[in-house]
Amino acid sequence: MGTRDDAVILRAIAVLLCSAWILAAGPPTAAALWLSLPPSATKCVSEEIHAGVVALADYAVVHDDDPQSMPTISAKVTAPNGDTLHHKENVTMGEFAFTTNEPGTYLACFWLDGANKGIGASVSINWKIGIAAKDWESVAKKEKIEGLELELRKLEEAVEVIHENLLYLRSREAGMRDVSERTNGRVALFSVMSLALCIVASVLQLRHLKGYFHKKKLI
Repeated sequence: MGTRDDAVILRAIAVLLCSAWILAAGPPTAAALWLSLPPSATKCVSEEIHAGVVALADYAVVHDDDPQSMPTISAKVTAPNGDTLHHKENVTMGEFAFTTNEPGTYLACFWLDGANKGIGASVSINWKIGIAAKDWESVAKKEKIEGLELELRKLEEAVEVIHENLLYLRSREAGMRDVSERTNGRVALFSVMSLALCIVASVLQLRHLKGYFHKKKLI
Protein backbone atom coordinates (compact mmCIF):
# COMPACT_ATOMS: atom_id res chain seq x y z
CA MET A 1 0.00 0.00 0.00
CA GLY A 2 2.87 2.32 0.83
CA THR A 3 4.45 1.72 -2.56
CA ARG A 4 1.25 2.75 -4.32
CA ASP A 5 1.01 5.93 -2.23
CA ASP A 6 4.66 6.76 -2.96
CA ALA A 7 4.02 6.34 -6.67
CA VAL A 8 1.03 8.65 -6.47
CA ILE A 9 3.08 11.27 -4.61
CA LEU A 10 5.90 11.09 -7.17
CA ARG A 11 3.39 11.48 -10.00
CA ALA A 12 1.91 14.45 -8.14
CA ILE A 13 5.28 16.15 -7.88
CA ALA A 14 6.03 15.59 -11.56
CA VAL A 15 2.65 16.59 -12.89
CA LEU A 16 1.90 19.52 -10.61
CA LEU A 17 5.13 21.21 -11.76
CA CYS A 18 3.39 21.59 -15.11
CA SER A 19 -0.07 22.44 -13.80
CA ALA A 20 0.53 26.19 -13.38
CA TRP A 21 1.71 26.46 -16.96
CA ILE A 22 -1.25 24.39 -18.14
CA LEU A 23 -3.69 26.69 -16.36
CA ALA A 24 -1.97 29.77 -17.75
CA ALA A 25 -1.17 28.69 -21.29
CA GLY A 26 -3.22 25.56 -21.96
CA PRO A 27 -5.64 25.52 -24.91
CA PRO A 28 -9.34 26.05 -24.13
CA THR A 29 -11.15 22.71 -23.86
CA ALA A 30 -14.58 23.94 -22.87
CA ALA A 31 -16.61 27.00 -23.78
CA ALA A 32 -19.93 28.23 -22.41
CA LEU A 33 -21.40 30.70 -24.88
CA TRP A 34 -24.50 32.84 -25.11
CA LEU A 35 -25.70 33.88 -28.56
CA SER A 36 -28.35 36.50 -29.18
CA LEU A 37 -30.14 35.55 -32.40
CA PRO A 38 -31.46 38.48 -34.44
CA PRO A 39 -34.93 38.13 -36.04
CA SER A 40 -33.70 37.37 -39.55
CA ALA A 41 -30.02 36.43 -39.50
CA THR A 42 -27.69 33.57 -38.70
CA LYS A 43 -25.09 33.57 -35.97
CA CYS A 44 -22.18 31.14 -35.83
CA VAL A 45 -19.47 30.07 -33.42
CA SER A 46 -16.28 28.34 -34.49
CA GLU A 47 -13.55 26.25 -32.94
CA GLU A 48 -10.18 25.40 -34.48
CA ILE A 49 -9.53 21.75 -33.63
CA HIS A 50 -6.89 19.32 -34.81
CA ALA A 51 -7.58 15.74 -35.92
CA GLY A 52 -8.62 12.93 -33.59
CA VAL A 53 -10.27 15.15 -30.95
CA VAL A 54 -13.66 14.44 -29.38
CA ALA A 55 -16.12 17.36 -29.29
CA LEU A 56 -19.42 17.44 -27.38
CA ALA A 57 -21.94 20.27 -27.15
CA ASP A 58 -25.47 20.95 -26.03
CA TYR A 59 -27.58 24.00 -26.77
CA ALA A 60 -30.92 25.37 -25.65
CA VAL A 61 -33.15 28.33 -26.45
CA VAL A 62 -33.53 30.92 -23.69
CA HIS A 63 -36.64 33.07 -23.95
CA ASP A 64 -37.63 34.97 -20.82
CA ASP A 65 -40.50 37.01 -22.29
CA ASP A 66 -43.02 34.18 -22.52
CA PRO A 67 -41.83 30.67 -21.61
CA GLN A 68 -45.10 29.22 -22.91
CA SER A 69 -44.36 30.40 -26.46
CA MET A 70 -40.75 29.28 -26.77
CA PRO A 71 -39.40 30.04 -30.28
CA THR A 72 -37.76 27.23 -32.23
CA ILE A 73 -34.44 27.36 -33.98
CA SER A 74 -32.37 25.48 -36.52
CA ALA A 75 -28.79 24.36 -35.88
CA LYS A 76 -26.10 23.18 -38.27
CA VAL A 77 -22.54 22.07 -37.61
CA THR A 78 -20.07 21.78 -40.49
CA ALA A 79 -16.54 20.41 -40.82
CA PRO A 80 -13.66 22.30 -42.51
CA ASN A 81 -14.32 20.40 -45.76
CA GLY A 82 -17.99 21.45 -45.74
CA ASP A 83 -19.50 18.13 -44.54
CA THR A 84 -22.53 18.47 -42.28
CA LEU A 85 -21.93 16.89 -38.88
CA HIS A 86 -25.21 17.92 -37.26
CA HIS A 87 -28.42 19.48 -38.57
CA LYS A 88 -31.68 20.00 -36.66
CA GLU A 89 -34.72 22.15 -37.42
CA ASN A 90 -37.68 23.35 -35.32
CA VAL A 91 -36.06 22.52 -31.98
CA THR A 92 -35.72 24.33 -28.67
CA MET A 93 -32.72 22.29 -27.51
CA GLY A 94 -30.31 19.70 -28.82
CA GLU A 95 -26.83 18.25 -28.65
CA PHE A 96 -24.13 17.04 -30.99
CA ALA A 97 -20.99 14.96 -30.70
CA PHE A 98 -18.26 14.06 -33.16
CA THR A 99 -14.62 13.05 -33.45
CA THR A 100 -12.64 15.25 -35.79
CA ASN A 101 -11.19 13.56 -38.87
CA GLU A 102 -9.14 16.53 -40.06
CA PRO A 103 -7.66 19.67 -38.52
CA GLY A 104 -9.34 22.99 -39.17
CA THR A 105 -12.19 25.27 -38.16
CA TYR A 106 -15.46 23.61 -37.17
CA LEU A 107 -18.49 25.88 -37.46
CA ALA A 108 -21.79 25.75 -35.54
CA CYS A 109 -24.54 28.05 -36.87
CA PHE A 110 -27.96 28.87 -35.38
CA TRP A 111 -30.96 30.76 -36.75
CA LEU A 112 -34.64 31.24 -35.97
CA ASP A 113 -37.15 29.14 -37.88
CA GLY A 114 -39.42 30.85 -40.38
CA ALA A 115 -42.45 30.90 -38.07
CA ASN A 116 -40.44 32.81 -35.45
CA LYS A 117 -39.00 35.54 -37.66
CA GLY A 118 -39.29 38.88 -35.96
CA ILE A 119 -39.29 37.47 -32.43
CA GLY A 120 -35.62 37.18 -31.51
CA ALA A 121 -34.19 34.78 -28.95
CA SER A 122 -31.01 33.73 -27.21
CA VAL A 123 -29.20 30.40 -27.33
CA SER A 124 -27.04 28.95 -24.58
CA ILE A 125 -24.21 26.72 -25.89
CA ASN A 126 -21.92 24.51 -23.84
CA TRP A 127 -19.11 23.24 -26.08
CA LYS A 128 -16.55 20.77 -24.68
CA ILE A 129 -13.42 19.63 -26.51
CA GLY A 130 -10.76 17.06 -25.77
CA ILE A 131 -10.23 16.16 -22.13
CA ALA A 132 -13.19 18.32 -21.07
CA ALA A 133 -15.44 16.06 -23.15
CA LYS A 134 -14.12 12.85 -21.64
CA ASP A 135 -16.35 10.80 -19.35
CA TRP A 136 -14.11 10.78 -16.30
CA GLU A 137 -16.70 9.02 -14.16
CA SER A 138 -16.55 5.99 -16.44
CA VAL A 139 -12.75 6.13 -16.48
CA ALA A 140 -12.66 6.21 -12.68
CA LYS A 141 -14.97 3.19 -12.41
CA LYS A 142 -13.15 1.22 -15.09
CA GLU A 143 -9.64 1.82 -13.74
CA LYS A 144 -10.71 1.96 -10.08
CA ILE A 145 -9.11 5.30 -9.35
CA GLU A 146 -10.41 8.22 -7.33
CA GLY A 147 -9.47 11.34 -5.44
CA LEU A 148 -5.93 12.62 -5.96
CA GLU A 149 -5.03 9.83 -8.38
CA LEU A 150 -7.97 10.73 -10.62
CA GLU A 151 -7.00 14.41 -10.56
CA LEU A 152 -3.42 13.47 -11.44
CA ARG A 153 -4.71 11.40 -14.36
CA LYS A 154 -6.59 14.44 -15.62
CA LEU A 155 -3.48 16.59 -15.31
CA GLU A 156 -1.39 13.99 -17.14
CA GLU A 157 -3.84 13.98 -20.04
CA ALA A 158 -3.83 17.78 -20.00
CA VAL A 159 -0.02 17.70 -20.36
CA GLU A 160 -0.37 15.29 -23.29
CA VAL A 161 -2.92 17.59 -24.93
CA ILE A 162 -0.58 20.56 -24.49
CA HIS A 163 2.26 18.57 -26.05
CA GLU A 164 0.09 17.50 -29.00
CA ASN A 165 -1.05 21.07 -29.55
CA LEU A 166 2.52 22.33 -29.48
CA LEU A 167 3.50 19.73 -32.10
CA TYR A 168 0.48 20.72 -34.19
CA LEU A 169 1.33 24.42 -33.95
CA ARG A 170 4.96 23.70 -34.79
CA SER A 171 3.95 21.75 -37.89
CA ARG A 172 1.65 24.58 -38.97
CA GLU A 173 4.42 27.12 -38.35
CA ALA A 174 6.81 25.02 -40.45
CA GLY A 175 4.25 24.85 -43.24
CA MET A 176 3.67 28.60 -43.13
CA ARG A 177 7.45 29.19 -43.13
CA ASP A 178 7.82 27.01 -46.24
CA VAL A 179 5.05 28.93 -47.98
CA SER A 180 6.66 32.23 -46.97
CA GLU A 181 10.07 31.12 -48.26
CA ARG A 182 8.58 29.97 -51.57
CA THR A 183 6.69 33.25 -51.89
CA ASN A 184 9.83 35.27 -51.14
CA GLY A 185 11.75 33.28 -53.75
CA ARG A 186 9.09 33.92 -56.37
CA VAL A 187 8.96 37.63 -55.52
CA ALA A 188 12.77 37.85 -55.79
CA LEU A 189 12.69 36.05 -59.16
CA PHE A 190 9.93 38.34 -60.39
CA SER A 191 11.93 41.38 -59.26
CA VAL A 192 15.06 40.21 -61.10
CA MET A 193 13.06 39.47 -64.24
CA SER A 194 11.37 42.89 -64.05
CA LEU A 195 14.74 44.59 -63.61
CA ALA A 196 16.22 42.65 -66.54
CA LEU A 197 13.20 43.53 -68.70
CA CYS A 198 13.56 47.20 -67.82
CA ILE A 199 17.28 47.13 -68.70
CA VAL A 200 16.62 45.43 -72.04
CA ALA A 201 13.84 47.91 -72.83
CA SER A 202 16.10 50.83 -71.94
CA VAL A 203 18.93 49.51 -74.18
CA LEU A 204 16.54 48.98 -77.10
CA GLN A 205 15.03 52.41 -76.59
CA LEU A 206 18.51 53.97 -76.48
CA ARG A 207 19.55 52.23 -79.72
CA HIS A 208 16.32 53.30 -81.37
CA LEU A 209 16.81 56.94 -80.35
CA LYS A 210 20.47 56.84 -81.43
CA GLY A 211 19.50 55.51 -84.89
CA TYR A 212 16.73 58.09 -85.16
CA PHE A 213 19.07 60.97 -84.33
CA HIS A 214 21.66 59.65 -86.86
CA LYS A 215 18.99 59.62 -89.57
CA LYS A 216 18.01 63.15 -88.70
CA LYS A 217 21.71 64.09 -88.61
CA LEU A 218 21.29 65.49 -85.15
CA ILE A 219 24.37 63.65 -83.90
